[in-house]
Amino acid sequence: MTKPIPLLSLQNITKRFGTLTANDAISLDLHEGEILALLGENGAGKTTLMNILFGHYVQDEGIVSVLGADGTLAPLPPGSPGAALGAGIGMVHQHFTLAENLSGLDNIRLGTEALLSFGQRQAARSKIANIIAESGLEVDLDRRVDSLTVGEKQRVEILKALYRDARVLILDEPTAVLTPQEAEGLFVVLRRLAANGLGVIFISHKLGEVLAVSHRIMVLRGGRKAGELTTADADRRAIADLMVGKAVAEVKRSRGNPGAPLLSLNKVSLGKPGQHMALHDVSFALKSGEVIGLAGVSGNGQTGIAALISGLAVPDAGTMTLFDQPITRASPRDLVQRGVARMPEDRQHDGVVGTMSVADNIAMEDIRSPGLSRFGLLDRKAMRARAKAAIADYDVRCPGPDAEARLLSGGNVQKLILARVLEREPRIILANQPTRGLDIGAQSEVHRRILAARDRGAAVIVISEDLDELFTLADRFLVIHAGHVVDAGPAETLDRSTIGLLMAGQSPIRETMAS
Repeated sequence: MTKPIPLLSLQNITKRFGTLTANDAISLDLHEGEILALLGENGAGKTTLMNILFGHYVQDEGIVSVLGADGTLAPLPPGSPGAALGAGIGMVHQHFTLAENLSGLDNIRLGTEALLSFGQRQAARSKIANIIAESGLEVDLDRRVDSLTVGEKQRVEILKALYRDARVLILDEPTAVLTPQEAEGLFVVLRRLAANGLGVIFISHKLGEVLAVSHRIMVLRGGRKAGELTTADADRRAIADLMVGKAVAEVKRSRGNPGAPLLSLNKVSLGKPGQHMALHDVSFALKSGEVIGLAGVSGNGQTGIAALISGLAVPDAGTMTLFDQPITRASPRDLVQRGVARMPEDRQHDGVVGTMSVADNIAMEDIRSPGLSRFGLLDRKAMRARAKAAIADYDVRCPGPDAEARLLSGGNVQKLILARVLEREPRIILANQPTRGLDIGAQSEVHRRILAARDRGAAVIVISEDLDELFTLADRFLVIHAGHVVDAGPAETLDRSTIGLLMAGQSPIRETMAS
């Protein structure tokens, strides 16, 4: 039986950046009606490959071909996004590229036709209505984009690609900012689009979603094609092992043993409504020997919670208590000295000083301790010895303790921060997106160490947009929506659907009671 001609074919794509080979002779075919999941650890080469496909980068070797109207594969001119669009390739980036001050309709038309032409506007509306009917991508086309939900904005992005007659749709981490219900709605749409003949490349790190929506899985590792799996024959363990190149130990959470509250918020408000860090009448207690998971769609007030616990802000109203003492002024140094440690969300901007060495970055929150300084002078030998031990213990891959932090990959910066946080054995740990950018093996190690810190009596709050991560770590769930926090209860009493409804604000409960 003759194999069908693919919609899209990449043959031996190679791309080098200096001495780094980001893509090494990668070949990929995508067929009509197929959803292909593209997986790989951070730095595996996924983004580079998609940028070559869409014309943002020019490959050093290899050919990208697209099925033409005559039924044959035709090479795509390299380095031309216009040619890619003309060939029917559409891409929806993780960070949307929409004009917030325009309507959904005008965003879809933007760049293809004159926005002020009434005739073109009416023809566009009719075409989009047909696309919506076929795809199920319901959205109010006349609302300004800045008034749409995240899920609705994503639908506008997909409609924009389909309006341009896309036959291949690339989705980069499409569920990163969606609730579980919105993600499932997206999967329904993707299945319908595939049934209508569209080819989809689905880039994700969430293995459960990949198994739920894809037909075939391709894994990259170290810039090379590590293997392919038919989704029906795959499971989490097989995919994880293929991504990392070795068996990945599964982390299983035992129940915590909560003790006394170490930190509590009582009817705390912060900022003004609508601000990304605004909080409204928030109350909860963080206890020793417990991991709290804070779930929510990004931008709903997590920044405010993190700022309070980091010592970067104090409540505008209400009270915050640390070790039975009220916090009345913002002082990160004071909170660090009292046993609070943080893993910031933006590790590059807030977590390290790029021009300082690894040794300096590991010691920076503890330089006044007797082990690292004497008579006001830093003990460089002790700092280097401490850094060497941390590098070995946390598998921080770098030239050595004297290397500048800016030379480390994002994942290794995260390991550096983890070492700095946990080696001091803090009493309270804020872990904000603790495994973002880490491969599955490194994620498991971070999770193991966070649970070990809990078991020695630390109080931990994990802020994450990954529900799989939260269910791995959390003893208890808080859910934040529009600055309001709901105590959802113990993890074993919850499921993804319940958390998803709370993330969308679909609960009459608007705040927690102090616990």
